[in-house]
Amino acid sequence: MSYPVVIVGSGLAGYNVARELRKLDAPAPLLVISRDHAGLYSKPMLSNALAGRKTAADLVMKPAEQMAVDLNARVLANTSVARIDTAARTLMLHNGEAVVYRDLVLALGADPIRLPLAGNAAHMVLAVNDLDDFHAFARALNGATGGLAVKRVAILGAGLLGCEFANDLLALGISPTVLDLAERALGRLLPPRSSAWLQSKLEAAGASFRFGVAATSVDHHASGHGLTLTLSDGGTIDADLVLSATGLRPRTALAAQAGLAVNRGVVVDRTLQASAAHVYAVGDLAEVEGLNLPFVMPIMQQARALAATLAGKPTPVNYPAMPVVVKTPACPTVVCPPAMGAQGQWRVTEDEDGLEAHFIGSAADQPLLGFALHGKATARRQALAAQVPAALPVIV
Repeated sequence: MSYPVVIVGSGLAGYNVARELRKLDAPAPLLVISRDHAGLYSKPMLSNALAGRKTAADLVMKPAEQMAVDLNARVLANTSVARIDTAARTLMLHNGEAVVYRDLVLALGADPIRLPLAGNAAHMVLAVNDLDDFHAFARALNGATGGLAVKRVAILGAGLLGCEFANDLLALGISPTVLDLAERALGRLLPPRSSAWLQSKLEAAGASFRFGVAATSVDHHASGHGLTLTLSDGGTIDADLVLSATGLRPRTALAAQAGLAVNRGVVVDRTLQASAAHVYAVGDLAEVEGLNLPFVMPIMQQARALAATLAGKPTPVNYPAMPVVVKTPACPTVVCPPAMGAQGQWRVTEDEDGLEAHFIGSAADQPLLGFALHGKATARRQALAAQVPAALPVIV
């Protein structure tokens, strides 16, 4: 009997590994296990779907049944894994079924980080991390949970998701208030002047920002309509809806229970193999040489490399310079941040049409280590990316 390649997770990472594998190995038995509906959709589209007037149903490109046909695979929807026995190469599902695998690919994704909020309405704070979350968020925006149309939205977090959702809400005529303990927008990705440029454009479009503060509690408003947020500085703001966008944490619990090495994500080598043979991790879950990159381009690099490995040709993943396109049409933005700990300084040029920031390395042979572009300057992303060293270079 030939045991299947089992992929746990039907998101961008899981389905792309399956697709790439099918290009290289058509007959291999394949099983995809998904804890949700297992339909194909693009998770990155969730943070700009409102502007396009997209519903959750609109975002599903193919249902699970069609994916099973396309991939010549068994697809188990609404199914979760209870435990993994790496020695026996067996999964135990919550429904009691035991699945023996040839190779196991963990593409479990990540969960939203939840702030420890107090208050009698803390349970009403929403987060958008999957299609069901987006459906609930869209219904709440339309007043389905309280009968009144939402006018005021507070967003907890001024990082990538917070800024993208703020921009998306503007398309509905909602002027969001973004709160963050940090000093500026996208502070982990952008240099100060670049961050200020993004903030100014979003503010001009109708968003507002408050930095150096965090929400500590969320309560029902005394009037009976809406919510009141109490802030860390003692102040309060009122909102109709609160969206948490404070980051994501890889879903490592199942891997840790199985005895796999776990740090921020599941620790894997350059072939994406975890600390047990025949077990691999991809996507938000994979930590490769200390890098945990929850973006589309790294996931695509991983999918192609892992598919080749699963098809019999061990292939290390490579990360070229991979600029991130921030989905903020009010301020077109592309960033290719320098590596953690890189030595150098930012040099910024700007005019009324755009801003261009270069991170110039201290070493003479490494002049450009990262960049941030806004407005018309985003047209230079490919030219600049070609000058930035690879995050994980090709192994020769």
